[in-house]
Amino acid sequence: MTPLADDVLAGRPRAIARAISLVENAGTALRDLIAVIGTRQPYRARVVGLTGSPGVGKSTSTGTLIEAARKRGEKVGVLAVDPSSPFTGGALLGDRVRMQEHATDSGVFIRSMATRGHLGGLSWAVPQAIRVLDAAGFDLILVETVGVGQAEVDIASLADSTIVLLAPGMGDGVQAAKAGILEIADVFVVNKADREGAQATIRELRNMVALSGAPWRPPIVSTVAVRGEGVDDVVAALDAHAEYLEKSGQGRVRKLARARDEIEAIVLAALRARIGGPIHGDRRLDVLAERALAGKIDPYSAADELIASL
Repeated sequence: MTPLADDVLAGRPRAIARAISLVENAGTALRDLIAVIGTRQPYRARVVGLTGSPGVGKSTSTGTLIEAARKRGEKVGVLAVDPSSPFTGGALLGDRVRMQEHATDSGVFIRSMATRGHLGGLSWAVPQAIRVLDAAGFDLILVETVGVGQAEVDIASLADSTIVLLAPGMGDGVQAAKAGILEIADVFVVNKADREGAQATIRELRNMVALSGAPWRPPIVSTVAVRGEGVDDVVAALDAHAEYLEKSGQGRVRKLARARDEIEAIVLAALRARIGGPIHGDRRLDVLAERALAGKIDPYSAADELIASL
């Protein structure tokens, strides 16, 4: 894996693509690759997540942030997550269609990833893919989630700054007050602000933010991403949040939590693989399921019995 790792560290696109494929497929060489690129340098890239309901303009907004970052001379890596079909397992991987104007830019790397059944709005491979892009020397990594609902909040544990996008007409004040995705925002972006109801959405968000006792109060920015309007305001809000993270020490706290979650996920995956081997197709599980269905044993006792037999 050393030649591939060297090519990743040199920022060669083909090597980066191959490395992320190894991550997605959990290839046998993945451990060796990460062992090399994960010890050459500390985390240094800035990770920004974009999340929100389907149709709010996440891909278009991602494209505008790419353009703004490139104007500042930053190298940009993008991970765009698309949902996998629950029936076929396939995915369109079409988010990058809206970013085609950046396809020939050598300072931009865009990778579409499928959720492959993973919940939370992301693919399980995203944390390691971020590590690959970080090692490849990207200054900014944008992670675009699938179109999510109120409970898909995994991006908050991966990003230094999380943008929650909304659009007019997607809910009233009750929706704005609910727990969930709105609570993870570091910056609110009301996209499609040229539509009717935009000011009402902004007003409801302001009321919600005013009730927050958190030291960082998310700014609310209005944009029309398809025309590039408001992008400078989004960049300014992200810069302000980055400054807050640096001065408050929360930036290191988030990065430490990210590393901790990454290690924990690898441990859990290894335990699942160790346990899943004997269980898969094991007649003991079928027998216990029959007993549980008949009311002869409760599920917890059945699980204890199965674990004890492994």
